[in-house]
Amino acid sequence: MTSVSQLARQISALEISSKPNTAGTRPPAAQHQKSASQSNVSKLLSKYAAPAPFQPTSTLHKASSASSVTNKPAPAQPVPSAKPALDIGRYDGGFELENETRGAAVTGEAAVELALDSSVAFERPTREWHLTDFDIGRPLGKGKFGRVYMVRTKTEPHYILALKCLYKSEIVESRVEKQIRREIEIQQNLRHPHVLRLYGYFHDEKRIFLMLEFAGKGELYKQLTKYGSFTEKRSSRYIDQMADALMYLHAKHVIHRDIKPENLLLGINGELKIGDFGWSVHAPGNRRKTLCGTLDYLPPEMVEGRDHSEKVDYWALGVLTYEFICGNPPFEDLSGHNATYRRIQKVDLKIPSKVSPEARDLIIRLLQYTPEQRIPLTEVRKHPWIVKYRSKGHSTSGLA
Repeated sequence: MTSVSQLARQISALEISSKPNTAGTRPPAAQHQKSASQSNVSKLLSKYAAPAPFQPTSTLHKASSASSVTNKPAPAQPVPSAKPALDIGRYDGGFELENETRGAAVTGEAAVELALDSSVAFERPTREWHLTDFDIGRPLGKGKFGRVYMVRTKTEPHYILALKCLYKSEIVESRVEKQIRREIEIQQNLRHPHVLRLYGYFHDEKRIFLMLEFAGKGELYKQLTKYGSFTEKRSSRYIDQMADALMYLHAKHVIHRDIKPENLLLGINGELKIGDFGWSVHAPGNRRKTLCGTLDYLPPEMVEGRDHSEKVDYWALGVLTYEFICGNPPFEDLSGHNATYRRIQKVDLKIPSKVSPEARDLIIRLLQYTPEQRIPLTEVRKHPWIVKYRSKGHSTSGLA
């Protein structure tokens, strides 16, 4: 059986553009590249990454997760007729065992709010799904409201997904029914190569299940923890992909508001994926006042309780750039939250000498106290530090 790591290495070794992949630091075993046709890459990605698996009728348009920022759906990928050899791992019975002791049925308005089923969605309805429609494999992680498992659809073409479970009663206890519903409604309508796809969702008496794109290389935070920091080449390419994704989100009036390494995943070819839209908001007016997000990534306007706009994500991009290169957030103060707040308010920015002049310039231009003075995302993608490390012919190429 092909393991996830073997598959990831196999696809990473393939060449998407006509030029060699010049991604950042990678293990020695993955340094040598083999050339391959685009059709071979497409076959592997369609087989394992599930670009557009769930269409209820022939009238429903297929939209690929690799569609561009223009929102035009990519051509439908070929689908395999045989069951893939990818090993999804051994199931530990967690869904059933946990369901016996955790959660409770909800009633009233909460039950209506959380009766979420993509088969009856107003836009892009899917077929009807149930837990019995999947072969369940290894656990991928635990969240506040439940678990995530690697699964494979029982019906052909046997797509690989991440199935996330949420317990309704715990959502109600935390008073985040509307937030959860909003997260799902936002994510189900997003189509971008650097935004994690939500393919469908369904529920039972106690739980909600989200059918998410399987991010083959896992959490970016684990990579950052493993290496301590990233090379500037690797950091630059991640920030390029982030800026591309944020431009797409903002064009749809979606502000993420919780950009941080813990909410970023890596696809099967090492490409960055923005996940976790729990704090996102669809804000056509572009002015919000809710304090949310992670302290180290909060901009001055949110710390001070002022109105904020999509430019909070610009600030977070600057914090992320700094953390990728230096290994820790720029305003982190171990003496306590109040000290971190004060450093953010004063933009008390100290950039180590190891940071290149180009990267330093971008960080400073993103971490501006006044939101309107932050460098626009269009200019971020043209910045010398970004252009310097971008693969020719493919502005958002994958990373190892």
